[in-house]
Amino acid sequence: MASALNYNYKVVKQFAIATVVWGVVGMLVGVIIAAQLAWPALNFDTAWLTYGRLRPLHTNAVIFAFGGCALFATSYYVVQRTCQVRLFSDTLASITFWGWQLVIVAAAISLPLGFTQGKEYAELEWPIDLLIAVVWVSYAVVFFGTLIKRKTSHIYVANWFFGAFILTVAILHIVNSAAMPATLTKSYSAYTGVQDAMIQWWYGHNAVGFFLTAGFLGMMYYFIPKQAERPVFSYRLSIVHFWALIFTYMWAGPHHLHYTALPDWAQSVGMVFSLILLAPSWGGMINGIMTLSGAWHKLRSDPILKFLVVSLSFYGMSTFEGPMMSIKTVNALSHYTDWTVGHVHSGALGWVGFITMGSIYYLIPRLSGKKAMWSTQLIEWHFWVATIGVVLYIASMWIAGVMQGLMWRAVNGDGTLTYSFVEGVKATFPYYVIRVSGGALYLAGMLMMAFNVFKTVQGGQAVDARIASPSVAHV
Repeated sequence: MASALNYNYKVVKQFAIATVVWGVVGMLVGVIIAAQLAWPALNFDTAWLTYGRLRPLHTNAVIFAFGGCALFATSYYVVQRTCQVRLFSDTLASITFWGWQLVIVAAAISLPLGFTQGKEYAELEWPIDLLIAVVWVSYAVVFFGTLIKRKTSHIYVANWFFGAFILTVAILHIVNSAAMPATLTKSYSAYTGVQDAMIQWWYGHNAVGFFLTAGFLGMMYYFIPKQAERPVFSYRLSIVHFWALIFTYMWAGPHHLHYTALPDWAQSVGMVFSLILLAPSWGGMINGIMTLSGAWHKLRSDPILKFLVVSLSFYGMSTFEGPMMSIKTVNALSHYTDWTVGHVHSGALGWVGFITMGSIYYLIPRLSGKKAMWSTQLIEWHFWVATIGVVLYIASMWIAGVMQGLMWRAVNGDGTLTYSFVEGVKATFPYYVIRVSGGALYLAGMLMMAFNVFKTVQGGQAVDARIASPSVAHV
């Protein structure tokens, strides 16, 4: 007999739509700053349009607005479906939505105005940091409160990844953002010198490891089996993947500080753990891809599944490239070059972007009382346009990066530099133009998605699905 309770799909739908909106904004700013690197006059000599102001706006919009809203939407959906209970608190869930949007708007105003702590992925000033902490604690209460009152005996592996992401990001944010306020818009870090750098990159790399990896692996472990209509290939492997990944990732941050004042032993620890990371990362990728065993034919006709599966290919590529770039001798060539930019975007656009798009395409019809998205053909076009865009972007940055590294380290017989820095910049120009083209294609795909989502939700209602009894419910 079905319960009288309903799932809370309203907040899931709010976050899902916000994901698409902020995705368009974040990608648009990315294309603008990519164009500025090719044609610097595009900042129009306006302070708040300069690259230095817009670049942190781009990273915050893509990571925390686009990616963050996607994580809220999917985790709230998955935890209800797999636990077969309504969210712990509708009020707190609503607070997380509006609070997170307030954080994003505050970032969009303060960063172009030049208010920044100057820390990668942690630029926002202390009043916004406090708001983030409040929203995040509310998020944790909703998520773990829902887990505690679950009707199922086990905790599905997607919730392990979501839970680890929520707890770890809270610790990272609070520790790294510790600061002494001077004014409402200015503060000074609680740490100094090399300790500040070490804590920043412990935070910075684990923002990648937990915000941009663990959370999205939660999506992978739910939406790929659901869309493929196949069970997870190996549940045991998924648990090994979880514990190996969350333990190892924590130690990899120092690889961002090779050849700096950080003690050499700490740099080596970061390198070794980065290399170890390859094993759990590829274990998870293989687990996701092998989930399609017996369902490969669906890739021919299901563009949503294409997004989800190709995201795993980019995940595998990025998690091979990252450990390789952490090797000190490789890093001596790659560091400070556009190879790093290519690596970041193969993960951000290919892995995070594609798994998010596939998951949102899965969710939107179900949240709007529709049987499918408005246009399956438009999803197909989005997939191919975005894929071509990603390939153009990362291939141009790989080539530019290796070229830059080789030019910068080239010396003549008498020990003088073979090339001046400006010669390296000039040689990079064609690749910057290709990057703008790739980014524009990716943005075009986001606009297709936004239009498709708009047409799908038009006239639809946020569905409050009835919770069936545990004996008959589908997760």
